Amino acid sequence: MAKSKAIIVIPDEIVMNKILLLRGKKIMIDMDLSELYGVETKRLNEQVKRNIKRFPGDFMFQLTKKEKEQIIKDYPHLENLKYSPKLPNAFTEQGVAMLSSVLNSDSAIEVNIKIIRIFTKIRQMLSTHKDILLKVEQIEKQTTNNSKDIQVIFRALKQLIEQPKEPEITREPIGFKMPKK
Repeated sequence: MAKSKAIIVIPDEIVMNKILLLRGKKIMIDMDLSELYGVETKRLNEQVKRNIKRFPGDFMFQLTKKEKEQIIKDYPHLENLKYSPKLPNAFTEQGVAMLSSVLNSDSAIEVNIKIIRIFTKIRQMLSTHKDILLKVEQIEKQTTNNSKDIQVIFRALKQLIEQPKEPEITREPIGFKMPKK
């Protein structure tokens, strides 16, 4: 009897929520990757250790204790990491791509393709919206400069309002005066 192959469907949002920004790079933590691949984190890291030449420093790095504490604080789905005595590994986009050559199951390949497509979408979105980001920065700088000018105007207006009023001088009306009877 032949085994039926189950197709793994992972929503894009789940994968996107597992992509973090650390050290100025988009990364994924080994715990999240092992969850997506359906393997234990220990087994994923064993495969990486067996093929360590495939994972240079720009493909994978180990988090420092401070970084581990920071991502636990910033990302609630990683709260279980605080109970782990080991420092997690972080994989960049290239490291995730390299995992496909290390993890050889059909489900791992499917998940890997999905992750790489999402990394590509994110990169395309960033490059597409780069012009918009530049315009926003220009507007932000202009409003910062304008806000300083507006503050100067408001100070001047307040000074005009707060200046002491000169006492009204009572004068004799100008023009023809009727004699008093």
